[in-house]
Amino acid sequence: MLTRLLALSRYFTIVAVFGILLASAALLVYEGLVVMTALFEAATSGAISSKLAKVLAVGLIEAVDIFLIAIVAHMIGLGLYRLFVDPELPLPAWLKLRDLDDLKNNLVSSVIAVLSVLFLREAVGWDGQRDLLRFGGALALIISALTLYLVAKGRKD
Repeated sequence: MLTRLLALSRYFTIVAVFGILLASAALLVYEGLVVMTALFEAATSGAISSKLAKVLAVGLIEAVDIFLIAIVAHMIGLGLYRLFVDPELPLPAWLKLRDLDDLKNNLVSSVIAVLSVLFLREAVGWDGQRDLLRFGGALALIISALTLYLVAKGRKD
């Protein structure tokens, strides 16, 4: 009886799965509305300038950052569902998961992409006031550590 109860406890993961998928959907819809609103305001303002182009470029990069985070959350939700609830859930070839380590590796790779986009956003929007070199150096250290983690995990497999 205890064994069966413990085996069924894996379904508690559904709470996390639905929470993550709901948050992902909310981020995607919200950021989609933000992008549409920004484009509408830019189109109806009648102003055309390099400053407005830079503002739009920074806004686009920020949107890409939010979209990436939402997509990563979606991947995590699907991955948890497949690992804990339904191992037969059809996923795209690039999202094949055998175990929790595969899911963590996908997450780490995605974090590296999000951090890179974060730096790009800061570089494009740089106004000369902030210390971009220190910020970039700190991100480079984090990305290097995460890459080292991925390389070390790859050697063990």
